[in-house]
Amino acid sequence: MSADTVPDTAPSTPLTSLTGWGRTAPTAARLIRPRTYQEAVAAVRDCGARGGIPRGLGRAYGDAAQNAGGAVLDMTGLDRIHAIDVTGGTVLCDAGVSLHRLMEVLLPLGWFVPVTPGTRHVTVGGAIGADIHGKNHHVAGSFSRHVPALELLTADGGIQTVGQDTPLFDATAGGMGLTGVILTATLRLQPVETSWMLVDTERADDLDDLMARITATDHHYPYSVAWIDLLARGSATGRAVLTRGDHAPLEALGRGTRARRDPLAFRATRLPTAPDVLPDGLLSRRTVGLFNELWFRKAPRARTGRLQTLSAFFHPLDGVPHWNRIYGRGGFVQYQFVVGHGQEEALRRIVRRVAARRCPSFLAVLKRFGDASPGWLSFPVPGWTLALDIPAGLPGLAAFLDGLDEEVAAAGGRVYLAKDSRLRPDLLAAMYPRLADFRAVRAELDPRGVFASDLSRRLGL
Repeated sequence: MSADTVPDTAPSTPLTSLTGWGRTAPTAARLIRPRTYQEAVAAVRDCGARGGIPRGLGRAYGDAAQNAGGAVLDMTGLDRIHAIDVTGGTVLCDAGVSLHRLMEVLLPLGWFVPVTPGTRHVTVGGAIGADIHGKNHHVAGSFSRHVPALELLTADGGIQTVGQDTPLFDATAGGMGLTGVILTATLRLQPVETSWMLVDTERADDLDDLMARITATDHHYPYSVAWIDLLARGSATGRAVLTRGDHAPLEALGRGTRARRDPLAFRATRLPTAPDVLPDGLLSRRTVGLFNELWFRKAPRARTGRLQTLSAFFHPLDGVPHWNRIYGRGGFVQYQFVVGHGQEEALRRIVRRVAARRCPSFLAVLKRFGDASPGWLSFPVPGWTLALDIPAGLPGLAAFLDGLDEEVAAAGGRVYLAKDSRLRPDLLAAMYPRLADFRAVRAELDPRGVFASDLSRRLGL
């Protein structure tokens, strides 16, 4: 649906079918697109019996920004950048501003966002609501750590300024939009000299080799991520390509080159859009196995100091618009979990189970997390996180993932709610020990249940 055809806020507004980025479990809701704070207040007051939930650019993989039979507030119409402190390195902006837009504006000024996930097409409000993390979590933490204050539209129609180290902030950071609608946020920025990265790449022969390399040298790099081959078995189980990097200083760009002449230019490549007619089953074990083999073999055994653009390093998939269509109309499940330090054997067991199950996953990444966020439902905790994509139509997938959930919970770990679409609610409290505190703040702030989503009803949030 285009912005010009978005319906108004009246209860008779026709329903629009919505999914997450995984394109599974569609439900229909009234889609409302406020363009002013006053319209946002009116939309919250007119949500109706099924409540409402804010939505950004739709990059949550599961059902966090869906609300069957209720209202969904598309916040992308509130997209103003209000103020930039080029000396202190902060920006005040609307919650509907995307990280892509911030990069366009801030990079020429010598500043970069402090945390970015694998896509820059997420809004600031969504980044706080999911408390996103990136390749630099082991040193920078999650997104909300860099947000000193935000403005929150609450269920009673009031607007509160919410600062860090308060219960409401801790409930909102990672709270999946269930405490209210974020209207504006102040964000602390990362200084950079160029829009380029210096990247080191190496291959790891198996999972133990990979974890040893990460543990021994990650502290030398602000950004680190490993692509892992989850179809490899035997002695090659968990083989991987490890990529680390840092922002390139000006002196790293060759004199007289185009890059040196415009070192802070924002360069974002764009390939043709993935068609919406790809058949289900295209990503089979055979095709993904071939891709994984070629990807591992083409990676250098060890290479240092390669220059890459920011977009190539952080957001390679953004170069293919609607890349999620490659899974076919059946969609896919993005499964991400974290287990703490000391639970490496649980990680090994899960990787072996996935490899034995022959899950055709070509987008599988392993990272190490640093300090936990104060957010009560924030995902990152110190330890190891693995994310993998699986075609939703894989036979027996639901039971297989239920088994992984149980293993993760038994190891004291958790799954990422921003990517979830099928977790059993009985495991939630074990994974998120501050769940009772979150529910208590919600009950006090929103006793009528104005804010609700498919995720919140499914899990009893």
